[in-house]
Amino acid sequence: MPKEKPNGLDSPVTAKVIKLMARAHVPVYRLTNGRIGSKWRIGAGWKKPVPVLLLDHVGRKSGTEFTTPLLYLEDGDRLVIVASQGGLPKNPQWFHNLMANPDTAVALKGERRREVRAREATPEERAALWPRLVDLYADFENYQAWTDREIPVVILDPR
Repeated sequence: MPKEKPNGLDSPVTAKVIKLMARAHVPVYRLTNGRIGSKWRIGAGWKKPVPVLLLDHVGRKSGTEFTTPLLYLEDGDRLVIVASQGGLPKNPQWFHNLMANPDTAVALKGERRREVRAREATPEERAALWPRLVDLYADFENYQAWTDREIPVVILDPR
């Protein structure tokens, strides 16, 4: 059963806080090659830590290069990420950037760079992956309940 939507979730401040936290996360992850920052929700009370990757993406309007830390699911040789943005009403900018420029790279713990091509999951793929994503990180179910948009699932195929 999803938790009640937090007050202030739709505030522009929330999106800014998420971006600031991501900006702080990236250099620590890179500096330690993922030894610090490659797991989310470690410690007592959590079933298991959730893996984190660094996603490189290019601004579709600005051409600026960005890096965003994201939770991910391994699915064979491909990786799966979720454009949840904590259940905010709009898709995150990285999602729009990837749809415009799908050839990109990710960093995983212990790996320097993995070249990938991003695509939105088909409805059938999303239906199959969603329960696994919720099992990986239960808050995805909350985020979906808190927003009117269908949260996109993105598949990163190797290239």
